[in-house]
Formats: sequence, C-alpha cells, structure tokens
Amino acid sequence: MVQPREKKIIWTVWILLLSLGLWFSHNMYPPQISGNEWEILSFLLFMTVVASMPMIINGIPVFFLQWATLSVFLIFGLFIEIILVQIALLAVLYQAKLDKKTLFRLPMNSTMFFLVSFLSGIIYYSLGGKHGYDLAFDLKSFILISLYLVSYLLLNTLGIYLIDRFIYKRKQRFITKDLVWEIFTTIITYPVGIALYIMYQYVGLAALILIGVPFITLSLILKLYHSSQTANDYLRKTAEIGHQLSQNLYVNETVDFFIGKLYELFKVDFIFIHQVISNNQLEMISRVEQQEKLPVFSDRMQENEGISGKVLASKKISVFHSAQDWQKVNKGYMPEGIQSVLCMPLIKNNKVIGVLLLGSKQKKAFANIKLMVLDLLCTQFAIALENAKYFEQTKEHSERCALTKLYNYRYFEKILSDRFIELNEKKLDNLALIMLDIDHFKSVNDQYGHQAGNEILKAFATRIQNLIGDHGVVARYGGEEFVILLTNIAKTEAFDLAEFIRKMIASRSFDIQQNIDDRQKIKNVNITASLGIAYAPEDADESLALIRHADRALYVGAKRAGRNRVGSYVK
Repeated sequence: MVQPREKKIIWTVWILLLSLGLWFSHNMYPPQISGNEWEILSFLLFMTVVASMPMIINGIPVFFLQWATLSVFLIFGLFIEIILVQIALLAVLYQAKLDKKTLFRLPMNSTMFFLVSFLSGIIYYSLGGKHGYDLAFDLKSFILISLYLVSYLLLNTLGIYLIDRFIYKRKQRFITKDLVWEIFTTIITYPVGIALYIMYQYVGLAALILIGVPFITLSLILKLYHSSQTANDYLRKTAEIGHQLSQNLYVNETVDFFIGKLYELFKVDFIFIHQVISNNQLEMISRVEQQEKLPVFSDRMQENEGISGKVLASKKISVFHSAQDWQKVNKGYMPEGIQSVLCMPLIKNNKVIGVLLLGSKQKKAFANIKLMVLDLLCTQFAIALENAKYFEQTKEHSERCALTKLYNYRYFEKILSDRFIELNEKKLDNLALIMLDIDHFKSVNDQYGHQAGNEILKAFATRIQNLIGDHGVVARYGGEEFVILLTNIAKTEAFDLAEFIRKMIASRSFDIQQNIDDRQKIKNVNITASLGIAYAPEDADESLALIRHADRALYVGAKRAGRNRVGSYVK
C-alpha cells in the first residue's frame, strides 16, 4: 500500500518535472502553434477519443495510442506531443474511476508518460531527427523513427517496472507478457502512424477521417463484440449456477453456494441476505464480510425502514455510488469503509421473499455491474431458496412428530437401523436404548382434557430433549411413549442417566393452560414416568430386538414393579 508520504513525493515530483520539462522542450524545440490551432485541437480531440475507446482483445483493454502520438510528434514536435498525450491520459484515468485514495495515480502516470515522451524525443533529436513538413522519408529517417519507437517502448516498460518495484513494492520481472504484447502492438501500429503523417502532408485534416474513422469503428466493433461475448459468458455462468442451485436441497447450503458465486462474479466486500417473515418484516439469514461468515443480527427490519426495507416496499433495485448517497437512507449496521451499495429484491411469483444487500469499499463499484445477470441470479436463487425451505419442511413433517417436534417412530427406526450397521462394522462400541412411558396418562386426559394432555406431551418432550441435548437421539414412540438412543456409553452411565431423567420428570411439575376447569386457567400437574433400558450388542444383535427388549424392561422391570422407576432388561 502506498503511504501518504510517498503520495506527497509523487505529487511534488510531478509538478516540478512537468513544469521544467515543458519549459525546456518549448525553448529547445519551439512548436509552431500559430496557424495550426485547429489542426492541434483536432488531433487532441482525436487522441482523446482513441484513448477513451480501447480495443477489447481477449477481455483486455488495449490502448492503441502509439500510432497517434507518433504522427503528432512527427507533425508538431515534442512539446505538442507531450501536451496532447497528457490530456489524452486524463481520458484513460477517468475510466479507472479514481477516488481520494488512488488519486495519486494521476501524477504518477502523468510523470511516467511525460518522461517517456521527453526522453525518447530528446534521443530522436540528438541523433539528428526532425519533425514537420520537411521530413524526408529516406533510410536514415526510417531508422531514426524506428529508434524513437524502440526507445519509447523500452522507456515505457522501464517506467512500469520501476513503479511496480518501488511504488507498489511488487516483485516483477522486466521482460513480461505485457512487454511482448507492447512490441506486437507497436509493430502493428507503426505503419498506421507513418501513413497518417504522410496523408496529412497531402490532404490535411481529412487524413484523420480517412484513417481515424476506420480505426475508431474497428475499436467500437471489437468493444461491442467483447460486450456480447461477456454477456454470453455471464449468461452461461448464470445458467450453470442456476442448475447447481437447484441441486442444493437445504437452505444453508443453498445460501452459502449463492454467496460464494456472488463473490466470484462481482468481487464485493460484504453480502447480507434477509428473508421476509410475518407482517412484512425482514430477518437476516446470512451475513458475510470479506468472505468470512459472521453471526447474523437478531434485529428485524420493517417495511420502508432502511435501504432493505425500502427495496422490500418498492420491489425495485437500489444502487448507491458513494457513502454520501446511502447514509441518509440507511438504518442500522453497515461495515466500515463501505462506499457503494446495491440492494435487490428476491422475487418469486411477483412476491418479495427476501432482499439481497451488496457492498463495496470502492466508489461507483456497481456503475457497470451486469444488473440483468444479477437479476437472473437472484430470481434463480429465490426459486432455489423456496424449494429448499419446502424440502426441509416436507422432510421435517415426514421425520418428526407434528405435536412434539421430536423424531417420529418411522424415522427413529431408520436411525436405529443405521446405528446397528455402524455397530456391526465396529464403528461404534455399543448402543443403549431407553424407553419411557408416562404413568397414568389416561387419568390426566380424563381429569384435565385432551388439550391439556397434549400440552404435557409437548412439555415432556421438550424437557427430555433439553436433558439429552446432542448426546443422543430422542423420538416419540407413540402415544405417551418415548425413546432415547445413546451411543458409546457404559452400562452404568446409561442407567444413571435414565435415573436422572426419571427424577427430573417427577420433581418438577408441568404447567397446563387449556384445562376443562374454567375457574383456574393455569394448573400445575405432577406426573411420573417409568423407564426401561436394553443394550447392544449385549442384549440384542438387531434393531427390532433391542426395541422389544427395552419395551420388556419398561413393563416388567418398571411398570409391574410399581412405576416411577428404571428397569434394565434381564435375559
């Protein structure tokens, strides 16, 4: 990174060198300006157009300015060539969208181009070269012009090398692909510059039309072709991303994949994704800054609140090119140093289901972004996101009990079968299955009603799940019966855990609200549970046998023994 002190030095050197160099070249090689004002102005306009319309070749902008500077140098001399190149350089730097931090590139590049023009011109003149109408195109002139071009090329390459090495502190070789490309373009444009000079001698400014218009037209054609190719490339990538998005079944992996592709395509600094929830509120579901996934904020945003809220209300994209533009609209957190912001609605079936927020530390970062491509991506993402939500909901309904939200018996059987496979493959040491049954649950339903019974089942399931956590699998077996599957646990530990669960059920009452006694809306109900345990491979060598033996332990070892106790399977 270029330090402030180095930037000040660059500006100082630029002012001194440019002023002294212009004074020297004007006095040593006086230009003939009087009577040539319109010609000089026309060449200035022409060079500015050429500089602002680079040819796009293999996705790389190439500024074919050498041939124009050559003809200007041969016609008007060094001083005019320096002035016109400096002004044309502004058109090139304008496209680079310099901000306050990168503005030092203006004097830095200006200094480099000045030195290249000045030194190559001095070399040309010192060897006997001339400019103007009396230039004879003999062998000597051809050699001198060739030496001028070679010195111009080498000095330009040297300047780039020194800037990389000492300003940007990058280790760069002198001979690179860029140098080879510069040599190639110089060889191509050399005859064009000579032709423009010769034609100017005979037809004047009409030479700019005869040579310049075809050249500019070719630049436009190549630029349009590049735009077309770029659009096709983006559309192809969008189609591929859409296909890959549709293959993701879960919400998290769909969101993560989409964010990864956005970073790949648009090089942003942060990505926030919100989903629309009840009452048209926005809830953040993903927050990524500098490609690092961070915790989301719990605050919800209302419609018409902040940037995202306004996009939710309008269903239209919003683009801000600087911090000044979005600061009045924004509400809440925004990463430090952000300048450009783009906010786009995620729409499916003409309904906003979410909002995408992108940010960049560069000004006007989204000025030329392919909004059509981003819009297509967001449409595909919205469809994939809704499909993933539907899949997760369907999967949850097929796997879980609608009342307690625990795994249902069918899915639990699959889990148990998979664990037995792992046990047989020696991936697990043992299994322990605890079966629970609420004691006298029918009397609870009879006394307080079935709604109250459902409340107790839900609270009972929540209490067991909280006690087990990630240490085992909890499922509703049916009615008031539940099962807990534990892996790699000692027999004594499993029994102690079952005993702990039994005590936690018996010692704490359950609150019910919807009871048949209208006089008191909330009641505290005390219940107990009986538990049975069986082990594998000690007690069973297959899943159904383990369930059967745990069930037997429950009824023989706990229920018949008086309830509210833990029984172990005995062969």
